[in-house]
Amino acid sequence: MALLLNKYPGNFIDNQFNRVLKKCNITQSLTSNNCNTIRKNIIYNIIKEEKIPTDHYRTMFIHFTYCLNIQTLPTKFHTLWNKYFSESPINEIIPVIATRNVQNLQKQLVKKK
Repeated sequence: MALLLNKYPGNFIDNQFNRVLKKCNITQSLTSNNCNTIRKNIIYNIIKEEKIPTDHYRTMFIHFTYCLNIQTLPTKFHTLWNKYFSESPINEIIPVIATRNVQNLQKQLVKKK
């Protein structure tokens, strides 16, 4: 309900639920009767997942401020990276693109408290 109230599209919500259910190998449909069982399965699968450690010597983190105009930046960046650095020794470095929230007045005021 929170996602719908925050105006997320219905197909986005469906895709995210399906992605999590597929990742946890849950094939039965979600009903009010089996909701708690499926919830426990998902939580158990998330807890048992081992996180892959990041090799900070071979990973380059690229942060950019997110806005709607640059939704395709990660795809374009990886395409250009592979095009120009595929034969280069720098290709051993793994680029990770992450977004940074836009600094606005509300965040600044909350941060200062």
